[in-house]
Amino acid sequence: MMASLLTTLAATIYTRIYFFATETDFSKVLGLQRIIGFSLLTCMLTVLVNYGMIRWLKRKGEIIFNFLFSVISFACVMIPISVTLPLSVQFPELFPGLAVPMVFFPAIAWYTLNPLFPRKQQN
Repeated sequence: MMASLLTTLAATIYTRIYFFATETDFSKVLGLQRIIGFSLLTCMLTVLVNYGMIRWLKRKGEIIFNFLFSVISFACVMIPISVTLPLSVQFPELFPGLAVPMVFFPAIAWYTLNPLFPRKQQN
């Protein structure tokens, strides 16, 4: 839950900074509700997959999870690059500059906060 809050906060701040830097508004395509939904969904799936991997693979579960999470994050970069925006959106070529960094926010939040909440070692 903390990772989704951090992801939402970072994405919201980044959206505002990007708006003031480029003066382009993508709120109709990627509004606050979608950012919150994306953050919650991604982080809740992350928690479930991490829990499952640690339970299933024991000691190597976290290492394998971290590797897969990084690979999947990089693969998800293709989503904002390949999306087709409505014709009413001005400067659609700037959209990947907004959305691509946000793809990495859940991973960054997870890798930042996960060490702060240690758990018992499983044998």
